[in-house]
Amino acid sequence: MTQILRNADEKRTPPPPLTPRARWAVLAVVLAADVLDLLDATITNLAAPTITRDLGGGAGLVQWLGASYALALGVLLVPGGRLGDKYGRRRLFLLGLAGFVAASLACGLAPTPTALVVARLAQGAFGALVVPQGFGILGATWPREEIGKAFSLFGPVIGLSAVGGPILAGFLVDADLAGLGWRPMFLINLLLGGAALLAAARLLPRDTGDRSLAVDGPGSALLAGAMLGLLGGLIDGSDGGWGLRPLALLLLGAALSGAFCHRQRTAPEPLIRPSLLGNRGFTSGLILGVLTFAAVAGLLYTVSLYFQRGLGRSPAGTALGLIPLSAGIVVASIACYRLIHRYGRRLVVAGLLLILTGCGCLALLAEGSAWALVPPLLLVGLGMGTCFGTVYDITIGDIAPEEAGSASGSLNAVQQLANAVGAAAVTTVYFKAAGDGETHALHLSLTVVAAAVTLCLPLVRLLPRKAPVEQHH
Repeated sequence: MTQILRNADEKRTPPPPLTPRARWAVLAVVLAADVLDLLDATITNLAAPTITRDLGGGAGLVQWLGASYALALGVLLVPGGRLGDKYGRRRLFLLGLAGFVAASLACGLAPTPTALVVARLAQGAFGALVVPQGFGILGATWPREEIGKAFSLFGPVIGLSAVGGPILAGFLVDADLAGLGWRPMFLINLLLGGAALLAAARLLPRDTGDRSLAVDGPGSALLAGAMLGLLGGLIDGSDGGWGLRPLALLLLGAALSGAFCHRQRTAPEPLIRPSLLGNRGFTSGLILGVLTFAAVAGLLYTVSLYFQRGLGRSPAGTALGLIPLSAGIVVASIACYRLIHRYGRRLVVAGLLLILTGCGCLALLAEGSAWALVPPLLLVGLGMGTCFGTVYDITIGDIAPEEAGSASGSLNAVQQLANAVGAAAVTTVYFKAAGDGETHALHLSLTVVAAAVTLCLPLVRLLPRKAPVEQHH
């Protein structure tokens, strides 16, 4: 998501004359909101087994918990940015953050699996209003010659947040605060989000927006319907058997996908500019990103499931077991920020090979001791961090400056959708294979992940060699 920040729309009035202290305060508010978004995107990876034991819902709920959030976020991320341009970024930021807090309360109080999934969809939808506004606000309030200081914080903060979500969830679930079990991991947003909302209302600069801008509502609706159909069919088929209903949902999703593609060619303001898809490097990076992020999203979910179902670890024990993977992501993300301009797309190859090596070692050592799993998880984390920090930066290397904002928003939206599809697809494989043992399920899931990552390797040669130079000043 840092792409949106790095390519903030330049067709804005000059930045308001904020003092350095005020600029840092604005940055702190934006980072706090993004931390909330990323924490809630990942907390259910680890807590899903506990939630299903409490509410029921079985494998279907496990899959929907993460997929619903990523689906809503991915579908609405680009329209959310356009709405901020139209009605004012501060207004949409506050609206999105308030809605996110309310949806978190609904998650924490959800009495049934359906209520929880609906609340997760609402969380993702309101998150899609917050994220692009924050990036745009920073681009408008920080001088060009100093904004690199703000950019440099996003890598480590986002990396820590993305991997900190499951760890926080694990300890909150095991703590069983006030006998509430898993619910405090959502209810804590009332405190964190409420504080961020008050700070945002006080600190964010006002802007009016441009009411003449168009937002492609029909395109967004078609994309939402397509993804709901595809994910619904996939999850329903894996949970209840491949009867008429899941097949009908998949066909509906495919039909709406076709309608969405047609809409992108004919809409006056499409979500994805057709000219972008004519760029070989962009299209290759888009496909590579979909495969990579789908694979690693599924991998994270299945490793968490295996730790609890296969190795019998508690949520907190699982969180501790994932620390090597988390450390690898953070270290590699920080390192790649400095190395990407020198090594370019070669870093993507290195990241993919590290993930493949880590998956192979994890398959071999899955039934070993906790210490035996540290090296493979560290390798996977290093590979993930290397890819996270480079794939989309390099993908926009050949994009024209006037298309950079659209390209960045499209890539990050597609990343969220890939997370939803990947988590659903790989966990479908895991649950189907679990009847023959949890270790067998893990091995088969790792094979699927490795196959997807291997398909990415030939695509790297089609990427631009370097990321845009100006991103690393």
